[in-house]
Amino acid sequence: MTDTTGPILAADGTPLKRKLMQAMFRTRARALGLVLPLIAFIAAFFIVPIVAFLFQSVHDDTYASRMPRSTAAVAKWDGTSPPTEEMAAALVADLVDARKNKTIGQVATRVNRELPGTRSLFTSTARKAKKMKPPYMEALVKKDREWGDIAVWQAIKVAAKEYTPAYLAAAVDAKYNADGSIVAQDENRRIHIKLFGRTLEISLLVTIFCLILGYPVAYLLSTLPVRTSNLLLILVLLPFWTSLLVRTTAWIALLQAEGVINDLLVVFGVTTDDQRFSLIYNKTGTLIAMTHILLPFMILPLYSVMKTIPPSYVRAARSMGATGWTAFWRVYVPQTIPGVGAGAILVFILAIGYYITPALVGGQEGQMISNIIDFHMRKSLNWNLAAALGLFLLIFTLMCFWLYDRIVGIDNMKLG
Repeated sequence: MTDTTGPILAADGTPLKRKLMQAMFRTRARALGLVLPLIAFIAAFFIVPIVAFLFQSVHDDTYASRMPRSTAAVAKWDGTSPPTEEMAAALVADLVDARKNKTIGQVATRVNRELPGTRSLFTSTARKAKKMKPPYMEALVKKDREWGDIAVWQAIKVAAKEYTPAYLAAAVDAKYNADGSIVAQDENRRIHIKLFGRTLEISLLVTIFCLILGYPVAYLLSTLPVRTSNLLLILVLLPFWTSLLVRTTAWIALLQAEGVINDLLVVFGVTTDDQRFSLIYNKTGTLIAMTHILLPFMILPLYSVMKTIPPSYVRAARSMGATGWTAFWRVYVPQTIPGVGAGAILVFILAIGYYITPALVGGQEGQMISNIIDFHMRKSLNWNLAAALGLFLLIFTLMCFWLYDRIVGIDNMKLG
């Protein structure tokens, strides 16, 4: 009798299961080879730069690499006892080298971030450091009494750490002390939490306004004849053919005190000439301009979903005795939820990182967290704090995305 319990063999005697696995492996390898250039491109030009930039939120060797002696000296100091002569001698030696190497400006700027006002202290002391004689602590205090203030040395100790949570703490309006504690920032320096809150508020309001305005437009486009809806759809897509800067500037012309909208309100008697509405360079201007700019991103997902809903469902509900409103609310709207979800998350994610439009029309009241990131990147050149703010903005965005998934569900999101 023949044994039929063994593995099925191919013509060459190899088990058929192994042959199948080899064929599948070759297919997957070819597929991976096709997408490998894309993966390498994304990793090299997207993931690596972002990770490298965000890494700066916890890494800053500006002081440690340029002032090695004082870095080693303050590392032994507890941060509360009086500064030692060893620390003073190391600092003077480093100041001499920093001035010679023309890096004293970078060092002074780094310490100044921890204790405002110390930049001039460092630069002026560096000019005299070469002539100082022991005891160095007395020489430093003689040059400037601020060297006797323990707060200056605590700032040096914090700045000397190559890996530090100081920028992460500053991003949430806190302060990292020399003893390792994190405390709340002074009241007059707390701006980031307020900006994060304003960013969330504006993003949510823009999303709601886009939904209120975009839903009826998408419904109209989906119910009109194809020829008419295509013509109207061109009007929806028209803003994409216009520069963002041009669209934003147009709103400045419309909303300013002497603009078109205020002129019309005066003509129709809604307001008087000396009591014109303030519609620009505030939160109102930011909301209006961003709603207009992001409205197509809400209309298009809604339209693509509404176009697939058979009108017979609503007719069937009406034939069974439902009113027009009941049929619309109980039958039609639930089927558009995937489009609502796609449009809402798309508009919200885009709004939360906007900075050009708020910078142009927002004034002081309409600024968002992205504007302060731009400020630190281009003006204050504090890239470490900008990276910390960017990291928290990324975490904040991912948390909102996770919350959306828990409440609505990513599976319920459709783009068509």
